[in-house]
Amino acid sequence: MNSNFNIDEYIMHHVLNSHEWLLPFAAPVPLPGFLTTHALMILIGCAIILMLFLVFYRKDERVPTGLTNGLEALVVFVRDEVAVPNLGQKDGLQFTPMLCTIFFFILTLNLLGLVPIFSTATSNINVTFSLAFLIFVLLIFGTLARNGLKGIWHALIPSTLPKWLMPFFLIVEIASICVRSLALMIRLFANMIAGHMVILSFLGLVIIFGWIALPAVFLAVFIYCLEVFIALLQAYIFILLSAVFIGQMYHPDH
Repeated sequence: MNSNFNIDEYIMHHVLNSHEWLLPFAAPVPLPGFLTTHALMILIGCAIILMLFLVFYRKDERVPTGLTNGLEALVVFVRDEVAVPNLGQKDGLQFTPMLCTIFFFILTLNLLGLVPIFSTATSNINVTFSLAFLIFVLLIFGTLARNGLKGIWHALIPSTLPKWLMPFFLIVEIASICVRSLALMIRLFANMIAGHMVILSFLGLVIIFGWIALPAVFLAVFIYCLEVFIALLQAYIFILLSAVFIGQMYHPDH
């Protein structure tokens, strides 16, 4: 065992934010003071999404093929299986662009984190907080702008509820909105950071104990393959729950 090897640094550098871009088998690349690793990953992710839809996507194709077909399939899936069923036809079509943007944003950052030269921005709780806060704003101020004070009161308090229970129920409902947003934030953050730490922990065993821990590599590969599926699953779960929560506030009667 190498006494100079820092297992904590080895495991955590891939998921923690820093001002150095740590590359495998190379010296760390220092970043400007205003830029961090995760901020850089977000910029790279946004650039990839823009390239996908502005450069590689071919809207003029009569029969979409290849990448265009795949992108359209995902957009149609979000519209028909997530937005419209939970928000209704009118609101579903209006919210489809936003939900697709969030879906592709989370998916791209999740997949970037699986590439060794990149880092996992969605393992940063500030990133997941920003996404969850957007949904929180839509839940409160979106309902207020759409249905007014009467509408948001109706969304929080059932019309058949006895008056003496209303104050208690109002506190519970306001707390539940905060909990929903926190659940969105914690679920994405925890799932992304946990998977990477498991993978890096298995690989760390090989570095520490040598060839005797070689079977841990196969476990790391299995978890890595599972992480590819989880990257897609977590993006889907985030927009699905967001659509459900928004639909409950906008259409309390349904």
